[in-house]
Amino acid sequence: MVRHLIRLDDWTLDDAAAVFALAGEYARGAGPALRGAAAMFFPPTSLRTRASFERGAALAGMQPVVFPPESLDKDEALEDVAGYLAQFVDVLVVRHPRLAVLEALAAADAVPVVNAMTAENHPCEVLGDLWALTGGSGVEALRVRFVGGDGNIARAWAEASRLFGFDLVQCCPSQLATPGTAWTDDLRAAVADADVVVADGPGAHAEALAPYRVTAEVLSWAPSGVRFAPCPPFVRGRELDADALTTGAFVGYGAKRALLPVQQAVLAYCTG
Repeated sequence: MVRHLIRLDDWTLDDAAAVFALAGEYARGAGPALRGAAAMFFPPTSLRTRASFERGAALAGMQPVVFPPESLDKDEALEDVAGYLAQFVDVLVVRHPRLAVLEALAAADAVPVVNAMTAENHPCEVLGDLWALTGGSGVEALRVRFVGGDGNIARAWAEASRLFGFDLVQCCPSQLATPGTAWTDDLRAAVADADVVVADGPGAHAEALAPYRVTAEVLSWAPSGVRFAPCPPFVRGRELDADALTTGAFVGYGAKRALLPVQQAVLAYCTG
């Protein structure tokens, strides 16, 4: 059976545990070697996800071959694209706006497909954050408060909450809430019992989300030891204030270092 990572809703806890175990091995420099090549589809604007996938693959012995996402927008049937690429590469790592493109590639079952972000979700980003926050242990006990509207990051956190069973509450105006996710419009109440506060950019809803900007004061309403993990790229004065980044709560740039072993683990698990 070909393993894919399209959405976390498709995975089991055993899948996630296997990836976190592999991530631990890679973080210690003891992860399994990867062989062959990975076709990676990234736009020029991708930074963290692309760097961690390309570097992670290369460090583990796999050659990254990078294409623009538009390569998948031709008239050629995606099952044919997958079938032909499977003759040369061992995994497809795809960032594309449309989740349906990844689903069509995966449906061919010719080669593993890994979701490197769509307009609907971003599973690897959240796996990386959860690894950075917990090292893969005790994820189910987290109380995560997501400050921001519906979008691919909110939906990725919702997928992760359904998979791991941790407590997730979204804080935003009612009209921007993610369907099926616990929600409040009271920011102070939302963070009052938070272990982790996540902030995301407002997209087209900057005015509606302005009252939900995360500041040092907002973080002071949370319990001691709360961690603030804004989703990059973030903008000071938009979804957060600069003072939120100077508190002890901010996880820091180094937290994203977790993406490297997690991306390696995803590649190893899906190609193993």
